[in-house]
Amino acid sequence: MPGTVLLLAASPMGRGRLVDAASVLPVLAAVAPAVLSGTDTANVVELADPLEPQAVLTRLRAAAAAPGPLTVFVTGQLQLDRRQHLPHLALARTTPASVRYTGFPWHWFREELRLRPSGATTLVVDLHADPETWEQLRSQPLDSGRGNAVHGRIAPPPSRRGVAQPSYMKAVATLLRSGHRPPLEQLHQQVLARLGAQAATNILLTAQAPQSGDPHAVIAAAVKAGRHTEADALAAQWERTAVRAHGPGSEDALHWAEVRADLAMFAGDPVRSCRTWLTVATARLAAGQAPHAPAVESAVDRAHHQWGRIDDTARARELGPALAELRLRVPGRKQGALDHVQQHLRQLQTQG
Repeated sequence: MPGTVLLLAASPMGRGRLVDAASVLPVLAAVAPAVLSGTDTANVVELADPLEPQAVLTRLRAAAAAPGPLTVFVTGQLQLDRRQHLPHLALARTTPASVRYTGFPWHWFREELRLRPSGATTLVVDLHADPETWEQLRSQPLDSGRGNAVHGRIAPPPSRRGVAQPSYMKAVATLLRSGHRPPLEQLHQQVLARLGAQAATNILLTAQAPQSGDPHAVIAAAVKAGRHTEADALAAQWERTAVRAHGPGSEDALHWAEVRADLAMFAGDPVRSCRTWLTVATARLAAGQAPHAPAVESAVDRAHHQWGRIDDTARARELGPALAELRLRVPGRKQGALDHVQQHLRQLQTQG
């Protein structure tokens, strides 16, 4: 099965740039796609200093939907938004004051890759952190998702004035240009040997994805085969198990509810998907999570998106008020989201 490779290199323009991220792309692009992917053939998508987080999200979402192995190479710098103190990949227009709106939230990687089979996704990262982010990461590890393998490093802020080089990723590319891709944990160790003493000051990332007994792999296979009812039944069984073991408001139970909302979307049932996302958002708020928490915002955003895909006027009218009520509490990152819901609701009221 062909593999998919996403090459993402991003850093701000101007004085805020900590690393010359895009300089690694010509070196990576010189590596054969099959070697980058570790498969016989591969499709490669390259994003060099993208401007908009939504553009990155679109490419990541398309890559995540590909059925074969996915390898994501990420080079850039991390900054915290001032409101929630969540790590973002800084993009070309990102400034310290605008991170929340111009950066790519790191938790979007976790969200978009969530339904991929365990072991089918690998992230190779070479990241630099600004001082505030560096301090936070020393006590709060970067979360890239429970089912993904991750290899790489996070470097501290450059000690001297000037722009750092993505030396970890350049070493990865140099080794891969030999035409041989060893197991990535071995490649990681070979890169660290090349970096020498420099690696001692870095936060090193190496995590293998669980390989056996993963229900997500079984569910993903059912979806791929078009067995949507079977996939939902399996997820529902895991959700019931999580509810019995940990309670309906637990992260495990809510995770499986989120999986079922995604499965409804894949099955072409926006009504069920919207309703499930609304339930998840309400449960998270009831559990005391903040309206601007990533999981809450994501649930409301996805409910909103699925609501907009409902063709049945009566069903859309039925779910609209609940969505509008949530939008009052959870406006999200996109300006005008509440206005959109209210305007669409008015249009639905005039339809028969």
